[in-house]
Amino acid sequence: MLIFNKKYFYLTAILFLIEVCIAVFVNESFIRPFIGDVLVVILIYCFVRTFSNIHSSIAALSVFAFSCTIEILQYFNFVNILGLQKYNILAVALGSVFDWKDIIAYGIGTITVLWLENRT
Repeated sequence: MLIFNKKYFYLTAILFLIEVCIAVFVNESFIRPFIGDVLVVILIYCFVRTFSNIHSSIAALSVFAFSCTIEILQYFNFVNILGLQKYNILAVALGSVFDWKDIIAYGIGTITVLWLENRT
């Protein structure tokens, strides 16, 4: 069912701004690649929950599966196969290098979401 949840909308906007700041201003080997990946899972989760009343566990695990799918597609160099490398923003957003650490970061982001949503 399609809804609009202001709380998740604001969280999505804040996390998006944080991600942009990390991408533009941070150039080091931990925050940008690892914390950025943890936060992107939380960002996508908040975006999904902005427009859907789906149960938090289903949403979180779906976002984790989606993130892992994108990461696995990076292993097969799908950005170049689809000819998307010329679209810089899209190529950066989808990524081009497979890394197991990214999947670990997605897992940490998913666990964080599940913990935050179920701590009551």
